[in-house]
Amino acid sequence: MIGRVVATKAAQTMGGQVARVGQTQQRRHFLDYITKYPDRVLETRKIQNKGGTLQGGMNPTWLKQPNDKFVSLFGLGLCTYGVVNLIIGHYRLATGKGKLD
Repeated sequence: MIGRVVATKAAQTMGGQVARVGQTQQRRHFLDYITKYPDRVLETRKIQNKGGTLQGGMNPTWLKQPNDKFVSLFGLGLCTYGVVNLIIGHYRLATGKGKLD
C-alpha cells in the first residue's frame, strides 16, 4: 500500500515536469511591460535642468513638466477640501450642531 502511494506521488511529480517541458515561453504580459518600459530619465532631466536648476519663484522646477500644473492644482484642491471639512467638524463639535438624534 505504501509502495502504491509513493509510486502515485512520483507519477504525479513526473507528470508535472513533462507538462512543463512542452511550454517554451512564459506568459509574462504585465512583467514584460514593466521590464521593457522605455527609460526616459535623460529626457526628464533635460526638461528639469532647462534654464538651470536654481530658479526663482517665477519658474519653479516643480512646475516644468506638462502635467505638473494639473497635479499641483489637484493636490491643492484635496488639501483645501480636507481643511474645510476639518473646520466644519470642529465648529459642529464646539456648538453641538449636526448631531444625530
